[in-house]
This record gives sequence, C-alpha cells and structure tokens, in this order.
Amino acid sequence: MSETLLAQAVAALRAVGLNYAFVLDAGERSAFLRGLGVTLQLCLLTIPASLAAGVLIAAALTSGRAWLVQPARAFVELTRNTPTLVQLYCAFLVLNMLITQHVKLPGGNPLTPFVWVVIVVSLHKGVFHAEALRAGIEAVPRVTLEAARSLGFSQRQLLSRVELPLALRFALPSLVNNLVDLVKMTAVASAIAVGDVTYESIMIWTQRDNVLELLLLILVFFGLLTWIVSLVGRWLEERWRMPGYGQ
Repeated sequence: MSETLLAQAVAALRAVGLNYAFVLDAGERSAFLRGLGVTLQLCLLTIPASLAAGVLIAAALTSGRAWLVQPARAFVELTRNTPTLVQLYCAFLVLNMLITQHVKLPGGNPLTPFVWVVIVVSLHKGVFHAEALRAGIEAVPRVTLEAARSLGFSQRQLLSRVELPLALRFALPSLVNNLVDLVKMTAVASAIAVGDVTYESIMIWTQRDNVLELLLLILVFFGLLTWIVSLVGRWLEERWRMPGYGQ
C-alpha cells in the first residue's frame, strides 16, 4: 500500500516536472533516510558539545589569569578567522594522519570521520558561543557581583552560580543564532565522505541527474531543523526571562 502511494506521489510530481523516482528504489530510499539520520545525529551531538566548549572557553577568557586568557584568546582568533571547511581538512587530513602513525592502539585510530566532524564543528561554534557568553558575563552588574562576594562566594562559585546563569540569559539570542548556524554547518561533513544527507544526495544525483529535486529536499530538511532550533530558543527566552530586569 505504501509503495502504491509513493508511486502515485512520484507520478504526480513528475507531471509538474520534478523527478523523485529515487524514492521507489529501496536502496536509494534507505540511503537517503540514513543520511537524514546521520545529520540528525551530528546536530544532537554538536549542539551540547559546542555549548560545553563555549562555557569552558568563556571561563578561560574571563578568568583574569594570563596563562589561561592568552591561549584561549589565540585559539578564538585562529578558529573564528579561518573557514570551517579548512579546519576540517586540516584536522582530518593532517592531525588524523599523525594520530594514526604515532598512536598504536589495538583497535586502530578511534577517531572516525564522523567524530572529526563533531570535534571540529563543536569547537568552531564553541568559540562563537564563548564570545557571546563573555559579553554576557561582562554585562552582569557589578553590584550583583559585590553582593555575591559579600556572601563569601569564591571565584569559582561566583562564575558557576552568578555570572554564567545571568550571562546565559543575556547571551541566549546570540547563542540560538549560533546554533541555527551550527545546524547548517553540519553539511560540511560530506567533504570528508561522512554519509550525511548532503553526501547521500550527491551519491544519488550522480546516478539519476535529479540535482534540483534533491536540493529542494535538503533545503526543506535543514529549514525544518533550524526552525525547530529557533522555536526552542524563543521558548527558552520566554521561560528564562528575568521579570523586571532592565525596567
């Protein structure tokens, strides 16, 4: 029954000039669906990983310790001023090769292309998260910090219980914007043959010459993902809004 419905849908779309015959091929259909799943996995892993990296880098940037601030600042400048694709190539083609040559593990190099995409994309967007959080930390009123210090908060407690919770609220719009960009950025995975939706689509259209149709599906899919991230971001903004702040 489902195959019949698919065939009817394909025929209807063909009538308007769109060739989606690949969905009638079980192998190509499963490959495309597998690509959708890989892209979802990348998003689900890189979002929390990038936020964690952002918090750590922001903490280093605002620590006031030169031995932490200077390396963190150098990493931020290097990462945000070079293309993500170049970083991915450097990591996978250079670092991965060095690890393979010098680290002799029983199971071989555990860092697969998928893992490298998660690492590179997470660190790249983590830098932008860090800058947003740093601005949020610096926006915390001094009187709030002085009140916390008067209660005996240590520097670590001040950061974890006062500065970061407030900075997260201040920086949330920027963080959501960064996460929307991160979702789109996962498409670079196809550059090193990770089987995401972009890579699987390329494999299909090289056989069927239906580039337009597959690109339309990719656009709709990423549009839906980014829309969901934006909705969650707006919900968090409303939920975490501080009543009366700034009035």
